[in-house]
Amino acid sequence: MMISGLQKLTLLDFPGRMACTVFLPGCDLRCPFCHNSELWGGGAPLMDDGGLLRFLETRRGMLDGVAFTGGEALLSPGLPELMRRVRALGYAIKLDTNGTHPELLESLIGEGLLDYAAMDIKNDRERYPLTCGMEGMDMGGIEKSIALLMEGRIPYEFRTTVVKPFHDETSFVHIAEMIDGAENYYLQPFVDRDTVLYKGFEAPTAEEMKRFLDIVKPHVKHAEIRGME
Repeated sequence: MMISGLQKLTLLDFPGRMACTVFLPGCDLRCPFCHNSELWGGGAPLMDDGGLLRFLETRRGMLDGVAFTGGEALLSPGLPELMRRVRALGYAIKLDTNGTHPELLESLIGEGLLDYAAMDIKNDRERYPLTCGMEGMDMGGIEKSIALLMEGRIPYEFRTTVVKPFHDETSFVHIAEMIDGAENYYLQPFVDRDTVLYKGFEAPTAEEMKRFLDIVKPHVKHAEIRGME
């Protein structure tokens, strides 16, 4: 199994854990503001799963968590077996997902392979396809994944990267309805990088972000803005 990237230490990606972040190739969405668009088609391999496991062997006692992200990590067919082997080394496991594969998410939760999940909520239902670059997108998988995580079998969070011109107050009125009753929801302002293929996107102002936060706060147990100075 191919590993496209490895951040050897993160104190931010996995709440409460000293972790590394593993980037897996491929994605079934085409969000125009994506930071990791080089992974859409696979990306250049950094190592295989054996190399990752050897790295984790050397970090036992220093790290206690592994966060799998992408791209869309659930597109990697060897992921469940790799998670089993990571778990056998004593690590906690976090998954980042876009929510398009609820059956696989259900399987990982059911097998006890996940300690935490973070799911992107791209926008409200009407603007989801545009925001994801996927005209005619079926929302069924997204809605099933939201419902699955909200069962509360594992700790989880929802999060939205907020980008002009895709999001406005109406977006968050409807997002709040989609995730009403959720445990944790984070708004993250867009940050431009060289890896973003399409140029000209901007982050909302601090005042706009605060207004968006105020809209969703009554609907979730915990909500905050992440990554804004």
